[in-house]
Amino acid sequence: MSAPHPPLKEYYASEADRAPWVRRLFDRTAGDYDRVEHAMALGTGSWYRGRALRRAGLAAGMRVLDIGVGTGLTACEAVRIVGAAELVIGIDPSAGMVECAKVPAGLVLKLGTAESIPAAAGSADFLSMGYALRHIGDLSAALAEFMRVLVPGGRICLLEITKPQGRIAQALLRTYMRGIVPLLARGLARHRDTPQLMRYYWDTIEACAPPERILAEMRACGFDAVNRHVEAGIFSEYCARKPS
Repeated sequence: MSAPHPPLKEYYASEADRAPWVRRLFDRTAGDYDRVEHAMALGTGSWYRGRALRRAGLAAGMRVLDIGVGTGLTACEAVRIVGAAELVIGIDPSAGMVECAKVPAGLVLKLGTAESIPAAAGSADFLSMGYALRHIGDLSAALAEFMRVLVPGGRICLLEITKPQGRIAQALLRTYMRGIVPLLARGLARHRDTPQLMRYYWDTIEACAPPERILAEMRACGFDAVNRHVEAGIFSEYCARKPS
């Protein structure tokens, strides 16, 4: 198993506990997610998601699987680009997030994980994932699933926040993400666990495997045209193509 980061024992005891703990946390805090995300912004708004998807090759008429769809923020941008909600399917392990998703009529939402996607082989032209890479339990298994569900020549775009270069930049981002954002969440949230979600958000960023390892895993799985585009020093777009 190749998890993106080691177990974070402040939150759960072992790797086996990770997935159920994370799912329950997102289930409990789903109703607050959009409100807090909007307040902290940090460049992850709709304009950025749309630009990143277009940069990765998403175009009108493509069939899309959005993994870790959450409340639908990335999936909604995909719909605007492809031109029809029926072309987009969102997958998420959290029933709470799926229930709170705000997506256009016709967009199908399903429960499932990155390691076991409820979709037929070769059923998607494009696969997206918005800021959920850190929550995968087995990166190799997930990438193999991405390869399976894509058509030959299909593309993936995995959006993620990564630590910036330099100690000062890292310290500033850590102060904001682990200090200020949880305080914002405490004021905006309706559920008591939402500040914990925001602290966990940063801790997974800090512990996540470096970009070089993510790119190496993508190549090892058989993807080609593997690359990473970075915006503002922290927004990583991991992109690749299934060989034709």
